[in-house]
Amino acid sequence: MALRIEELSPENIADVLRLPPQPGDDEPVAPTAWSVAEAYVQPTAWPRAVTDDGEVVGFVMANWNPEEHEPAFRAGIWRLNVASSARGRGVGRFAVEEVAAEARRRGVDRITVLWDARHPASPEQFYLRCGFRPVGELFGEVVGELVV
Repeated sequence: MALRIEELSPENIADVLRLPPQPGDDEPVAPTAWSVAEAYVQPTAWPRAVTDDGEVVGFVMANWNPEEHEPAFRAGIWRLNVASSARGRGVGRFAVEEVAAEARRRGVDRITVLWDARHPASPEQFYLRCGFRPVGELFGEVVGELVV
């Protein structure tokens, strides 16, 4: 695999928007179209495509806002979507590692992510394997923290 993280562009946006979930999918993450729209109006958002040899295989959106009142939203992952065909190949872990690397470049020493532990397809075990540790709850979801 030749994984890379890339800014959204006219060349990759259509493929990013085709990532799961799609209508009818039962996944505990927002569709990428929602995330792209949110990034357009949220200047602290950091949306990125994950590519493998030029093919879009994932999407990650982080947020960098040290002034945010809620600590869980100051620095961390807001969304992580991986193509169905690319799951189990390290794409999600690569995206988490890239967010952690960006945090270090920004002088941030920890990132957060929220997940719904009650959902049958909860990403909880994935985030725990990536090194996140539960540190609380917000809006009925687990707040996970990773020291970077």
